[in-house]
Amino acid sequence: MTNHVNRRTFLKGSGTVLGGIAAGTTVVAAERTDRFIVQTKGNRRLRGLDVVHEMPGVRFAVVRGAESAVKRSSAVRAYAPDVEIDIGLPAPSERAPTVEESTVGDEPLYGLQWDKQHLDVSTAHETTTGAGSMVTVIDTGVAAGHPDLDVDVGLSQNFTGDGLGAGNPAGGYHGTHVGGIVAASDNDKGVIGTAPDTTLVDCRVFSPGGLASFADILAALVYSANIGADAANMSIGAYPISRQGLGSFYGKVVNAVFTYANRQGTLPIVSAGNDGADLQHDKNVISLPNEAAQAMSIAATGPIGFGWDATSVGDTEEPAASPASYTNYGTNAVDLAAPGGDASPAGIAEEEDGDSFKPAWYLDLVLNSVAMPTYETDSEGNVTGIESVAYSWSWVAGTSMAAPQVAGAAALVKSANPGLNANQVQAALTGAATVPSGYGKEYYGSGSLNVVDAL
Repeated sequence: MTNHVNRRTFLKGSGTVLGGIAAGTTVVAAERTDRFIVQTKGNRRLRGLDVVHEMPGVRFAVVRGAESAVKRSSAVRAYAPDVEIDIGLPAPSERAPTVEESTVGDEPLYGLQWDKQHLDVSTAHETTTGAGSMVTVIDTGVAAGHPDLDVDVGLSQNFTGDGLGAGNPAGGYHGTHVGGIVAASDNDKGVIGTAPDTTLVDCRVFSPGGLASFADILAALVYSANIGADAANMSIGAYPISRQGLGSFYGKVVNAVFTYANRQGTLPIVSAGNDGADLQHDKNVISLPNEAAQAMSIAATGPIGFGWDATSVGDTEEPAASPASYTNYGTNAVDLAAPGGDASPAGIAEEEDGDSFKPAWYLDLVLNSVAMPTYETDSEGNVTGIESVAYSWSWVAGTSMAAPQVAGAAALVKSANPGLNANQVQAALTGAATVPSGYGKEYYGSGSLNVVDAL
């Protein structure tokens, strides 16, 4: 385990993107002065305010207007500024090869999917492939045009107000990779998702440049619940917020929205974050949304040495169920761990030294679908549209990749047991999980995801 600790220190200390891992990513949040999350009084109408999101089912709404108007409104019980989140999403590994669409028909990629092999999805698919279930992906956008994805464009929504629509990767590749992990099609090319026949819905909350609104994320979860989604995947990081002051209001809003989703039968599944942080002992700080009531917080696991010899660079091989070097952890802050990928700093360093030996360290990341947009811009550089999209498959790692493994598993459980509610689906997933021998419970919560036993 010594090498694992050293690997964790290296990745966290670097604070950079290493082969598609957001190790030590800094999330910057800024309060907005033109948008507010308001708690409403009963059924009173919000007159004089521009309602951005009504969020039917909870007594909160998102409004646009001057703070003075919000203060004066007799329909507002309490309010706080909306928060704009700028998250540094990792790019797909530039060092790892990208698999182009033209080559996939001749070379199916399941053999490179250590994550699906570890979860034994082929056995799970003997029971169900997810038909009759629904998963929403609250993210940067899921590309409906990708040849390995079947996105329900009719149900998909753009919550950003940027005018670029839904069912596309306007916010970046990330949501397409996440969507593929959940539901990449069984079509004899490319990769396979955990629940290839679930209904996949894009709820885009990120705009070009990696910006998202906290309120848009909550509105997307309410929408997911109201359209009958069985799981809502939120691979959107973990944002530390003080439990005091405005943090108390944000926590109240988040808990209300997540509880509503749960009552409607939607299981919110959230990435635990990639800062290598102990969320169990963060004292006066709460990590949102993964520590919200009714949320399933997912840590990441990953191998070292899948398909390549890690000992050739002096590293120690690790199994697929070992804790990923970057994952956040905490016994009561994590519900499950699932495959998210890992990376060998020694392998990366060996590749960078310029000699002919190139270790295939990127095979320990998660391979799935990506869509890279090229934007149309005006004379001032503002994005006005999507000029083109390049579709391919590539390797990325993070708790962002671990959460959709669980979302896909939830879809399978619901498909096989349509009468289960959200709590029962969660109980099936956590009840089947076990903590691998030799590792601490703080990295796993209930344990490592076991799809077959959950069914």
